[in-house]
Amino acid sequence: MSDQLNVTIAIPVKNEEKNLPGCLAAIGNDFVKSIVIIDSGSTDQTRAIANQHGIEVVDFKWDGKFPKKRNWFLRNYSLQTEWILFLDADEYINEDFKSELRSKLSQSDKAGYWLNYTIYFLGKELKGGYPLKKLALFKVGSGEYELIDENQWSNLDMEVHEHPQLHGDVGIIKSKIDHQDFRGVSHYVIKHNEYAGWEAARFLKASNNGAIAATWTWKQRLKYALMKSPFVGPAYFLGSFFLLGGFRDGGRGLAFAILKMSYFTQVYCKIREQKV
Repeated sequence: MSDQLNVTIAIPVKNEEKNLPGCLAAIGNDFVKSIVIIDSGSTDQTRAIANQHGIEVVDFKWDGKFPKKRNWFLRNYSLQTEWILFLDADEYINEDFKSELRSKLSQSDKAGYWLNYTIYFLGKELKGGYPLKKLALFKVGSGEYELIDENQWSNLDMEVHEHPQLHGDVGIIKSKIDHQDFRGVSHYVIKHNEYAGWEAARFLKASNNGAIAATWTWKQRLKYALMKSPFVGPAYFLGSFFLLGGFRDGGRGLAFAILKMSYFTQVYCKIREQKV
């Protein structure tokens, strides 16, 4: 259709049968010109779901080095649209986001846009805590994710906390994408244990390479400065639960802040462990 946005939505997946149907339903059939699934060897019904929706599936097999999934896609897939939006399977766009995106892209001089997300925990949206933002929408050819040659620090075949490095001005889309993961608390805890190992290894590598640290945003600089201290976990908890209103979510907000505090404490411990 002529009013489809000149955007490719790329959805990196692995065993996302619980989240993918809702993600695709939220996008709809006529919103963007292209939707592509980037699959890392799913063994559940993920590919079948994509096929049922008539969506192209691209296979990705990581060799343990740079590039990972998103950068590999940018480098190897022949994109035919002006814009690329990376959307995780547990992220659901809504009508407010669609409307603002259509308005912004109709006359945009930006290289990319920061996107805002709601966070759901234990079945409900959190009212407080640190906001979730990602630079996940940008013009094709304007840049790519940070070059981090981790050489198998982890089994994470997709960019974790790397940011795209773009040439040009970056805007903001205020309407939020809903971030809902239906795989449960066990998956959440396992995932963050893997992330903590990656963060610790990255910190140690950056400590010996000023060129890497020079590319960080101010938020990344602050985070990695705090990771040297055992107080990084408690600092996150105080900021999330008290300063940013996590207490408004009651027991769910408290549990979420404690889990995130545990995550950052894990990162600190893994850093100390590897430095011994």
